[in-house]
Amino acid sequence: MEASSAVTKGEFIEQVASKSGQSKKDAAQAVEAMLDVIRETLRGGGDVSFTGFGKFHVQERAARTGVNPRSGEKVPIPAGRVPKFTAGSQLKEAVKK
Repeated sequence: MEASSAVTKGEFIEQVASKSGQSKKDAAQAVEAMLDVIRETLRGGGDVSFTGFGKFHVQERAARTGVNPRSGEKVPIPAGRVPKFTAGSQLKEAVKK
């Protein structure tokens, strides 16, 4: 696999199909199922951890004041929940090489 700036979902599915020996259709279903499980788990307030790879979790953000870059006007930003990903040790090491 050659390095590129970004991999699209379609390219990702093609690579999963190639590495696993599955058809593109089966790989697409597997990728969609994985993404659905992550979404549903985070929506329910849970975490998804892959040892060595990383952890998907939800972080609470406090309300704060932002600034509109065009007008300079202060804008209130409400509190909310945002998805986060924390890289694991093996992923961090792979990126360093």
